[in-house]
Amino acid sequence: MQAIITLEYVLTDEESEDNDVIAERGSSIMLLSLAAQFALENGQQIVAEKALEYLAQRSEDQEQVLTATKCLIHLVFPKIAEMPESEDKMKEMDRLLTCLNRAFVKLSQPYGEEAFSLESRANEAQWFRKMAWNLAVQSDKDPVIMREFFILSYKMSQLCPSDKVILIARKTCLLMAVAVDLEQGRKAPTTFEQTMFLSRALEEIHKCNEIWNLLKQAGDFSNDSCEKLLLLYEFEVRAKLNDPSLESFLEPVWELPHLECKTFETIAIIAMETPAHYPSIALKALKKALLLYKKEESIDISQYSKCMHNLINLSVPDGASSIELCPLEEVWGFFEDALSHIIRTKDYPEMEILWLMIKSWNTGVLMFSKSKYVSAEKWCGLALRFLDHLTSFKGSYETQMNMLYSQLVEALNSNKGPVFHEHGYWSKTD
Repeated sequence: MQAIITLEYVLTDEESEDNDVIAERGSSIMLLSLAAQFALENGQQIVAEKALEYLAQRSEDQEQVLTATKCLIHLVFPKIAEMPESEDKMKEMDRLLTCLNRAFVKLSQPYGEEAFSLESRANEAQWFRKMAWNLAVQSDKDPVIMREFFILSYKMSQLCPSDKVILIARKTCLLMAVAVDLEQGRKAPTTFEQTMFLSRALEEIHKCNEIWNLLKQAGDFSNDSCEKLLLLYEFEVRAKLNDPSLESFLEPVWELPHLECKTFETIAIIAMETPAHYPSIALKALKKALLLYKKEESIDISQYSKCMHNLINLSVPDGASSIELCPLEEVWGFFEDALSHIIRTKDYPEMEILWLMIKSWNTGVLMFSKSKYVSAEKWCGLALRFLDHLTSFKGSYETQMNMLYSQLVEALNSNKGPVFHEHGYWSKTD
């Protein structure tokens, strides 16, 4: 092993163009090659790995670099597959990544007299592409390294013929890279780092969109979620980068016929996820989702109730002193719509009914505090209609709410003045 290390030192110690040094480098490379071969023949795997690693990193010969890298992967990959997550495994991954990048550089070099033919290069790239992919899968616990292998697999695939299989592989590699960059962007401690990760993700999204458009021309991909993922990824990047063209980007999205409720709900979540803050977009997305839920032959009442909850809570935030985002008349329609489903089904979650009751009651109290007495009576009356559909929680609220409502009606009829004080509000959790 010491002899291998000494040879590697000789290769890295001198940068001179002196003929003697060049000759010495050539001799060292030849000795490394022989040492690797001898170690393999005599079952000395650790020595063989080190010799192959140095050979892959230091040799200038294209075929020698590729052969050394392939041998090294053949030796190390089975071992990595059995290793638990540890610093040792990370080190093994790092050295394979370095050698694979070196192999890519060699494969990308212009053709010379001794260079591979186009077909030979494509065959080599195919092998390295698949190995980079397999190593990416093995790195699922380390997203940063996983991304590097997927990007390397993508680069290798660009040296292969662009058939359907390769296009799908490129698309998948880029999608995985985008997912990692987005997550890194979400967790970035500084604005600079966040912008760097998100901008890189946007470049990858654009490349993936080009590949996706080619694939759609080549066959039926109606069951592929790629287009939806790209849409959500790009929306998130643009929203977090505070892109002024965000509204324009979304204009065609609202009219797409094949998007699901969940997609619009995800858009709503992203629109309000720090540092983004686009309540009007979130509101429009939730309305779209709600409309789609209502069009279903058999409505998923649990999902519908969650969507309705988010829509109302966004329209009338807790503690709001005014109704700004959505007209109160439209918000009333949301409550009526929810009530109509509660009446028609026994499956509406009781916690959601309770939340709707408290929300409408507190809206009534808010209206009363603004001297909008008729509106206050209307909203508090709506709360009582939700109360009628409670079961286990009904007894906790019924007496006090009916008493306060009676006082409200009496005060309105006789113009006696305030009925609600601080105790008029109910607390709730979202």
